[in-house]
Amino acid sequence: MNCEVCHLKELEVESFEIREVLRCILHTIVFHRALGLIRPKDIDLELFDITYVQCGEIEVEKKIDETIEHFISWIEKHPNKKSQICVSFYEVKSKQPSWFNNKQRSYWEQWYVNLNVLHQTKSPSHHSKLVMDTGEASEERSSRRTMLEQSLQEVLFHIIKFVNEKKDHVPPINDGVIYCPFEITMPSSSDSTFGMDILKRMLHSGGHPSMLS
Repeated sequence: MNCEVCHLKELEVESFEIREVLRCILHTIVFHRALGLIRPKDIDLELFDITYVQCGEIEVEKKIDETIEHFISWIEKHPNKKSQICVSFYEVKSKQPSWFNNKQRSYWEQWYVNLNVLHQTKSPSHHSKLVMDTGEASEERSSRRTMLEQSLQEVLFHIIKFVNEKKDHVPPINDGVIYCPFEITMPSSSDSTFGMDILKRMLHSGGHPSMLS
């Protein structure tokens, strides 16, 4: 079974837009890999004229929100750096019996979310944006926001297109499983290297899903 990899279009965002953009993308990815009985929940973005769907699972929401908060903390320490977040879906397989942990993860799909966060000395509030932006600055911000909204829609369409076209690699799911097991990896707190680089090299070298214990 091969591990399918999807690289999403890079989005240029300001710091105050990170939460909404990442929630929209990450929840859309997980929702479209939910194979069990779920409670879909429509979410309207505040900054953009876009509606996305969550799978309605508290644990998923908690996991995504925690990742976003960690990502924002990393961005604050590493301004003006392009960053990736990787969503990896996997199944757990048993290894040969041993004295050690006999479970290992077999990765069958990975999504790379790419962001270029524009550095600001201070993230404006919604109110201050409306008061301070005048003339050319206001037009420039409006134009940039429109382009970001269009790009975000393109990313969502890319996700839907990918999941509709790539199905053969999805492993069978046991009864009672609501969504496929997944993990979210982001830059470490200590440096700018992306923690999944080793995994990417293993995937590119073998063409089969990586096995990590």
